[in-house]
Amino acid sequence: MSVLVAGTATPAGQAAYRYAIEEARRRGEGIVYFQLEGEHTPSPELDGIPETVEHPDGRTHSPAGDLIDRAERDDISALVIGVRHRTAVAKLFLGSSAQQIILEANKPVICVKA
Repeated sequence: MSVLVAGTATPAGQAAYRYAIEEARRRGEGIVYFQLEGEHTPSPELDGIPETVEHPDGRTHSPAGDLIDRAERDDISALVIGVRHRTAVAKLFLGSSAQQIILEANKPVICVKA
């Protein structure tokens, strides 16, 4: 089993990665880093925790949907995402990938703030 983390270069994404490392250590599992944006350098905090890096399918237009699809596989025990504060109006007009993931994923979703 593994902990799946939504990887971004944002402060919230970095906080989610750090939390995912601790969660994987607590569970005795590996990490699947699903790189949604930016570059990824494995953390020195991994300290023996196995990590794999995966990417969204370039043919789709929904990286959040690809992340949800990846989370549905049997080898994922939890999904960790970074979230940031947004106003209700911004959520109404712009939507939210985090909201989509929280509502559609069938695995436990852990939301982490920066």
